[in-house]
Amino acid sequence: MMAPHPTPATSDLGLVLGGGGARGAYQVGVLRAIAARYPHLQIPILVGVSAGSVNATHLAAHRGTFAEAMEALVQHWLSLTPDQVFRVDAGSLASNMLRSGLRLVSGGQGHPEAFRGMVDTAPLRGFLERVLERNPDGTLPGVAHNLERGRLRAVALCGTSYTTSQSVIWVEGRDITRWERPQRRSEHTRLTVDHVMASTALPLLFPATQVGQEWYGDGGIRLTAPLSPALHLGASRIITIATRYDRNLTEAARPQVSGHPPPAQVLGVLYNAVFLDLIDEDVIRAERINRMVKPLSVAHRHGLREVDMLVLRPSRDLGRLAGEYEPRLPKVFRFLTRGLGTRKTESPDILSLVMFQEDYLRRLIALGEEDAERQWERIAAFLERAPGGSDA
Repeated sequence: MMAPHPTPATSDLGLVLGGGGARGAYQVGVLRAIAARYPHLQIPILVGVSAGSVNATHLAAHRGTFAEAMEALVQHWLSLTPDQVFRVDAGSLASNMLRSGLRLVSGGQGHPEAFRGMVDTAPLRGFLERVLERNPDGTLPGVAHNLERGRLRAVALCGTSYTTSQSVIWVEGRDITRWERPQRRSEHTRLTVDHVMASTALPLLFPATQVGQEWYGDGGIRLTAPLSPALHLGASRIITIATRYDRNLTEAARPQVSGHPPPAQVLGVLYNAVFLDLIDEDVIRAERINRMVKPLSVAHRHGLREVDMLVLRPSRDLGRLAGEYEPRLPKVFRFLTRGLGTRKTESPDILSLVMFQEDYLRRLIALGEEDAERQWERIAAFLERAPGGSDA
């Protein structure tokens, strides 16, 4: 058992948790390792995108210590099974496939609402409603509780409006100034399970979710700058936990399939580009800005500022790891994923997004903890720097 460390000052700290479906369990493992050393750590600014929205919302709404919140979140993830996220019985899957086929062969005529995603995610909604304390109007009292006591400054969840094609950032917090761009906007609101469902709605796989008068899908689709919500909310230090393995040049050039790519490979490349690559690109952009503004005085920075960042990522390819656990998927669902060619690629990334089964999730959590331990000196140095970037 690791001895707790003194709790560092974190008034300017933000945590950005991106997407990756079931890969979100890796984020939980990293945070659990941090909580073991800093059980009373407070992270005042939380941002969740896609699967990261589940983790960010839980942290924002939990009334206990950081360590208590993480242990509860670990147990929630380990209690998941595929049928608690989407319906995997033959009847439900066949019904969704049939509606999709009718939509295609009819040319969209006569079945205007036939296609609502490849799977039914009603079980996920039920799971979230069970694990998140809710008011009668659906809002989350734990978030308001933590805001009132100053433990939390703001929590932001990101969604993509299919109605307007904009990226929308829903924010619940104190003293929030709205921001708006042509392709993205912020909205000050009281968060509900609807916002979490919308942020996690993987396009085509999961059905869209209605929030207000608009229909929303996964928050990563149009969010070209995933770090920006934390910056707008006042963070000058940001921790982000990526769920994509950083391949070296040799690994990146190695073929993952032989011959014509199966649908699983095409979908994996597409989903990686949408959900996993953007964090890396935004970090590179922020590092360039840091180098540009560092030699300038504040008066000459034109509103730009340095941002201290800590990027943590897995030491193993989580898609390749998913392939090891594929034989234990529910039989009907395994039949469908193999039909997409998940066994014909060395790194079935699309499989890793939907593999909500206890053995794979447990392995991801353990890997997150192991990776955090390996990088502990970096993590501790980052957290123990005084707000503003000076040495503590």
